[in-house]
Amino acid sequence: LNMEYLLLLIGFVLLIKGADFFVDGSSSLARIMKVPSVIIGLTIVAMGTSAPEASVSVNAALAGSNDIAISNVIGSNLFNGLVVVGVCAFMAGFKTNPERDMPLNIIVTAILCIMLLDRHINHIEGIILLISMAVYIAVMVISALKNRETADECKILSLPKSLIFIIGGLIAVIFGGTLVVDNACLIAKDFGVSENFIGLTIIAIGTSLPELVTSITATRKGDSGLALGNAIGSNLFNILFILGMSATICPLNVLSESIIDCIILLVSAVILYVFARTKKTMNRWEGIVCVFLYVGYTAYLLIR
Repeated sequence: LNMEYLLLLIGFVLLIKGADFFVDGSSSLARIMKVPSVIIGLTIVAMGTSAPEASVSVNAALAGSNDIAISNVIGSNLFNGLVVVGVCAFMAGFKTNPERDMPLNIIVTAILCIMLLDRHINHIEGIILLISMAVYIAVMVISALKNRETADECKILSLPKSLIFIIGGLIAVIFGGTLVVDNACLIAKDFGVSENFIGLTIIAIGTSLPELVTSITATRKGDSGLALGNAIGSNLFNILFILGMSATICPLNVLSESIIDCIILLVSAVILYVFARTKKTMNRWEGIVCVFLYVGYTAYLLIR
């Protein structure tokens, strides 16, 4: 039994250190390429920190554990929106840019809710999600090329070193994520908890730890643009790419509970947008509200 706890701990350490290297590498790359850090946050960092969700959900879809594939994405998105953004806002209130990414987050979540209504996501819906992802990345890249920034001469790693940091950090994050998920599941089964609950909580939080750690690390280093971009970018990536990919491999059946969870996710996306709109900043109090909402949601899951 103790082995599971030890491996869980090793997984957490890999996640945390990996995310640290990953942020340093990514923000250096952003400066070398003169791209705004929020764009790097929305693309490279978002994809990188979503790698654990991707590996978990796609493996779950292949293994036929559909509840885990869907509940992992919904649970991760709730965690990113409420806890990751909430904690970063609490640490240091930050300026937001609510014009594009947050409304997009609401639209994509709403589309997911509609897709879930007939109780399954089929191949065609999966492919539509994947195409949307490709379009989103193309738009991001084009806008990145338009908005080049001058590099500030703070800590910039050389290009090879940046790439080593990004790739090495990513490998540590994915491997750490796998260790966390596998051992958390074993521990949860010892306590006798359902697969859907494990997917929405333990696995969702476990696979979202990279986002949390990466965003906190970025906020601590004064790069809150990267933090917010990473959380929202990961949410878009989770729905468009991960569910798209999982459904394309094997159509997903949807539990009625997942529809409720998706509606809660949509409400939380709207709340985030409202917070971000007011004075174009997120302050500590809004951060605290977000975290409390998540605690409330977890309590609701335990009762359900």
